[in-house]
Amino acid sequence: MCGILAVLGCSDCSQARRARILACSRRLKHRGPDWSGLYQHEGNFLAQQRLAIVSPLSGDQPLFNEDRTVVVVANGEIYNHKNVRKQFTGAHSFSTGSDCEVIIPLYEKYGENFVDMLDGVFAFVLYDTRDRTYVAARDAIGVNPLYIGWGSDGSVWMSSEMKALNEDCVRFEIFPPGHLYSSAAGGFRRWYTPHWFQEQVPRTPYQPLVLREAFEKAVIKRLMTDVPFGVLLSGGLDSSLVASVTKRHLVKTDAAGKFGTELHSFVVGLEGSPDLKAAREVADYLGTTHHEFHFTVQDGIDAIEEVIYHDETYDVTTIRASTPMFLMARKIKSLGVKMVLSGEGSDELLGGYLYFHFAPNREELHRETCRKVKALHQYDCLRANKATSAWGLEVRVPFLDKEFVDVAMGMDPEWKMYDKNLGRIEKWVLRKAFDDEEHPYLPEHILYRQKEQFSDGVGYNWIDGLKAFTEQQVTDEMMNSAAQMFPYNTPVNKEAYYYRMIFERLFPQDSARETVPWGPSIACSTPAAIEWVEQWKASNDPSGRFISSHDSAATDRTGDKLAVVNGDGHGAANGTVNGNDVAVAIAV
Repeated sequence: MCGILAVLGCSDCSQARRARILACSRRLKHRGPDWSGLYQHEGNFLAQQRLAIVSPLSGDQPLFNEDRTVVVVANGEIYNHKNVRKQFTGAHSFSTGSDCEVIIPLYEKYGENFVDMLDGVFAFVLYDTRDRTYVAARDAIGVNPLYIGWGSDGSVWMSSEMKALNEDCVRFEIFPPGHLYSSAAGGFRRWYTPHWFQEQVPRTPYQPLVLREAFEKAVIKRLMTDVPFGVLLSGGLDSSLVASVTKRHLVKTDAAGKFGTELHSFVVGLEGSPDLKAAREVADYLGTTHHEFHFTVQDGIDAIEEVIYHDETYDVTTIRASTPMFLMARKIKSLGVKMVLSGEGSDELLGGYLYFHFAPNREELHRETCRKVKALHQYDCLRANKATSAWGLEVRVPFLDKEFVDVAMGMDPEWKMYDKNLGRIEKWVLRKAFDDEEHPYLPEHILYRQKEQFSDGVGYNWIDGLKAFTEQQVTDEMMNSAAQMFPYNTPVNKEAYYYRMIFERLFPQDSARETVPWGPSIACSTPAAIEWVEQWKASNDPSGRFISSHDSAATDRTGDKLAVVNGDGHGAANGTVNGNDVAVAIAV
């Protein structure tokens, strides 16, 4: 995980301009504390702040071709780089061991039509001095962040985070995932065009072994590292499977020869959190050495402004979920760990959030999963990437592997539907795929454990503490004038108002506030899914407390009336706090 900044087509080539761009790039130093580099050719500047994961001693950027006429800065992990290198044996002389260097020979051979050949996650900018053109691209799902802006002199700015360009651009926006920007063509074009993107409902039968194999391959390829690494472990299904597959295959990897096969597991939570107990149970089964980090509600509240600064959002759910992860990342980095694997993406791909129980049919469920996956770059990917990179920690997400996404989104969504009569709970397709009696990945009671509510530890106690605090910070009078103070994406409650005040102070530009998604949500749903249940429309709390628990929810697909709200007000889990992002297991 690195930080990149490119400024192209500047009218000012002076030393003062170079100094300004260098200062902007240093705002990304938290993403890459290991080294920095800045290249200038006339009015074109490419800068990088490096976090060294692969080839730490030889992969400093910018990277060049043999005669230094092509230069690239990248924030990426290219998992098939060794195979790509073999294609250019004798035809290209590689000068580093960086996985990102393969971008250069691919460009020289295929022009702009090479991005789909990269297996990994990335955001890069490539400049060709021979014709003074440049190309930039972002990975398929948007795991790695990228922004694009335009200066008053006509220059084009691209940066891993908004904070490096917001003060120097007249306008800026999110660089869309799965897209390429070409100066020669004069704009964007989509390079990632999977069948599912058109939201046509697939009919491919569910094949459990195909799903399992695709996920195992996704995990294995992400064990490519030259530094100590880890895997998030909260005791939930997704993180437990990531940990289990990692444990099973670690001994066969190069990393095991460097760092050994012992797995040290770590979890963060409020004292007494049920998540801590669940993580410990899985850690005991997998044979990890387990450690717990605790935080208090006040610790989290004290970190809110830093979280908003690093996340660059005012989305309530994202901030709530990022804060424990932000605190945890600092602890992990202090142990000498620079990379972790995480379980983000499973709920979006497989309909795992509890509100999916209420999907009226397979068509609606599929369309909702499509909407969720398309929006991941503004929610869970943003959170996982930025909350950890704040401390120079890299997160890798095997569920969002391009091949696994194709398998998961290509199956008939009927298999993802919750069906009480058939015994199918949320993410049944994933659970069944890893149900191996002969060589079990997890104990059966863990594999088929239903998705929990927000825990009383890193759940409602944390959220209730935030609400109580923000209730004191925002007056009723302030809320009454919220529409006048914030006419764009007006906050609907005091917690949202408080976060917005901080965001506006840090990022006061119109373009900044327009990068944040907004709209009603229940338990991580999109606004469109709110239409599934009439009662959901009355809630302005995204936490999921208006969705019933497993026992009372239940739709049995027979048309019976849905029970929506529990008497105690508790409901479904928001998987971004109680799920895979608040614990870690490390291999050292």
